[in-house]
Amino acid sequence: MGIRMDEYDSLSIRANIHVHSGAPMKTIKKRVEDELAAGNIRSNRECPYHPSHFKGQNCTFCYCPFYPCEDERNGHYIRGTKIGDIWSCEDCLFIHRDRTVEYALPRILEKGIAPGDHEGMMEVFRESMDACWKRGKAVMVVGATSDAGKSMTVAALGRILLRRGYLCAPFKSQNMSLNSRVTAKGEEIAMVQMLQAQAMGLTIPNYHMNPILLKPKGNTVSQVVVEGKPFGDYDVPSYYNDFVPGPGREIVRRNIDFLKDHYDFILMEGAGSPAEINIYDKDIANMRAAEIADADCILVVNVEWGGSFAYAIGTVELMPPEDRKRIKGIILNNVRGDPSRMKDGADELSKRCGIPVIGIIPHAEVELPQEDSEAFRGVKERGNGALRIAVIKLPRIANFTDLDPLYTEDTTVVFADCPSDVLTADAVIIPGTKNTIDDYEWLIATGIADAIKCVRGKIPILGICGGYQMMGAELLDPKGIEGREKGCYEGLGLFNDVAYWDKYDKRVIRDRAELIDGGGEVEGYEIHMGLSVVKEKPLFRITSHGRTDETEGSVREDEMLYGTYLHGVLDKPAFRKKFLSLIKPRGEKPVAKTESVDYDEVVDHNLDLLADAFESGLDMDAFLSIMGVKE
Repeated sequence: MGIRMDEYDSLSIRANIHVHSGAPMKTIKKRVEDELAAGNIRSNRECPYHPSHFKGQNCTFCYCPFYPCEDERNGHYIRGTKIGDIWSCEDCLFIHRDRTVEYALPRILEKGIAPGDHEGMMEVFRESMDACWKRGKAVMVVGATSDAGKSMTVAALGRILLRRGYLCAPFKSQNMSLNSRVTAKGEEIAMVQMLQAQAMGLTIPNYHMNPILLKPKGNTVSQVVVEGKPFGDYDVPSYYNDFVPGPGREIVRRNIDFLKDHYDFILMEGAGSPAEINIYDKDIANMRAAEIADADCILVVNVEWGGSFAYAIGTVELMPPEDRKRIKGIILNNVRGDPSRMKDGADELSKRCGIPVIGIIPHAEVELPQEDSEAFRGVKERGNGALRIAVIKLPRIANFTDLDPLYTEDTTVVFADCPSDVLTADAVIIPGTKNTIDDYEWLIATGIADAIKCVRGKIPILGICGGYQMMGAELLDPKGIEGREKGCYEGLGLFNDVAYWDKYDKRVIRDRAELIDGGGEVEGYEIHMGLSVVKEKPLFRITSHGRTDETEGSVREDEMLYGTYLHGVLDKPAFRKKFLSLIKPRGEKPVAKTESVDYDEVVDHNLDLLADAFESGLDMDAFLSIMGVKE
């Protein structure tokens, strides 16, 4: 449990309002002492008022006794609200750290600070900051190649440090991905930084962890998302010549500074290779970001690629001496078979580079969301289950991690790129896309559109975001904003809905919802430019943000047709179980009876397995030395 600071009758905050209660101080002192003696005051992850910021959060002070501290390392003023300026400390984790509570609470009690004595509280606050606060240390994981395993290395190292009681945050200054997620505040960041935050026990990730997101639109043009919001469209020359030397470097600097003020460690991830000599002086995703953060670096090499020693030596040799000095260790990653067979080569690599190999990491069989569509390039099917689900392999597929929960079920997922894949399937899913109209034209040209119409009413069909838009009667692009001529296109006609695009309308929001028929809850997020005029029975009722009068999606139950803008709709068991229950497999294999689980729990378990694999292959003394940790 937690002792709420309104019970202390000192300055507290609930929704940025001062709260007073008048509870006797001696009663509170006794209760606190009893709870501490019983060891009950720690993390309260079942709190109905507010979710924990991070695993292991100390909930002794439900509300901060030091509010408003006015210390800019912990918060900032929101100016000009209806009730005046308000001190916001929504991102501050200081009061929820064990070491802060263990230092501050005895002093508050010993001093017998009277109710409402803000001066007394601030004296303890200053003492606590001096004793407990320090800026975090940044360490960057760079890769000898793309797909070296940087993202998973950051996740694994973060989980290892979390187990030791440290508060860590992921950081990738610049990520190019169509796989994005929405934070609790409606900010758009790369999916993999969300995954890394989960590995580090953080329940409320923020845009500081991925301040620059590039979303490819085609023809070398990308939408640049800055600090969670659309910033503009850039081609490659304008990005490197205008954006990077203009706002880019300062964006990276201020977000690194923010994370250093709030976390013990910032585990940074590079992009591609840190030795791309053609853009070295313009690259803010690797060594320039390390320079800004004053970060030591760990070089990761994927052994499975072959030529790993040459990749490592070549990367180090191509770097200028001042950057090379930052590389403090090398990790040989993803070793199949006996890792000890790599030891002689690792010793020779250390000798030639002058950099120690601090880990030989065995291959780990884990099921975790993949960062980009390269994960299924050349892959036709995944799984060997009884339920054969055709997922349309759109050329501009986006947010394809929506599919990941299916891999935990008795399914075979077929990445469909021809009509026969649809005609032989037990169910069809049309996923999200970065460009609905161009991908819909591909759907028509390949004959897949006709195949989908052919199986209508015979098997379940689910459309997510762009796929949902395609299921409607019409696609209206009155302003030509998808990089093409204005036009009106006839959709698949599975629903009577009409999708349309407005140049200035991008919806980015997290939502909780429940099935209209009372079949359970879902959680998800919307990221899309178009909107729909819905003329069908809604699929969900929104339950978040006080919007209980809103509905979402479309359903025709008699024809097994489902459509929604909610990404992540399959993560929770309720809708996934409902959709799969409609499937009548054509094959002879019986469907295994499995208990559908929350996909977040599956991911968390696999993050533990990943961390176990890394910890088994790391020289922990060497790793912790790089982190500056003494055990």
